[in-house]
Amino acid sequence: MADDSYKTIREPAGGYYTEKRSRFISYALPVRTVEEVKEQLDTYRRQYYDARHVCWAYMLGSERLTFRANDDGEPSSTAGKPILGQINSNELTDILVLVVRYFGGTELGTSGLIAAYRTAAADAIAHAGIIERTVDEDITVCFEYPFLNSIMRIIKEENPGILSQEFDMMDCRISLRIRKGKAPHLKARLLKVESAYIK
Repeated sequence: MADDSYKTIREPAGGYYTEKRSRFISYALPVRTVEEVKEQLDTYRRQYYDARHVCWAYMLGSERLTFRANDDGEPSSTAGKPILGQINSNELTDILVLVVRYFGGTELGTSGLIAAYRTAAADAIAHAGIIERTVDEDITVCFEYPFLNSIMRIIKEENPGILSQEFDMMDCRISLRIRKGKAPHLKARLLKVESAYIK
């Protein structure tokens, strides 16, 4: 996978696993910020207020540097870590996976818990659909009106997204969005046009 792309999930999805009458209800949710993670956790904790455990893990950012896992009262590393392991093995980010456990009356043991949380998390991720997104960069180019045609020709050839454009008889500016890996080439071409500068 390129440095300027990352994998995440297409949509929220659920999964399910049972072991010795313990029920593991899982959810994979697209999230962008720690605040969104907290909101989702609050929502599901309220919804499953009678469950013994709501364990979770998340990964954020295209560089996958912001992450956390939580066992919510299960023995250490038997829940949050295997959930995070599923996020990592699929190389996903901008995702929260939570698994709600209803105890079935029989202890599962450490290895049983790890397997159950891992399987429940994998089931939710499988139903969410994995997609690849690009890491984009926004560029604003300013130039004088007589050079509009030159700028527009470059934009047509490089094909960035146009976010906004302002034209008047003196100064013009166009805001563009392009895949990060292609941004240096686009900037270099734009700057060759007389009067153009990047803001």
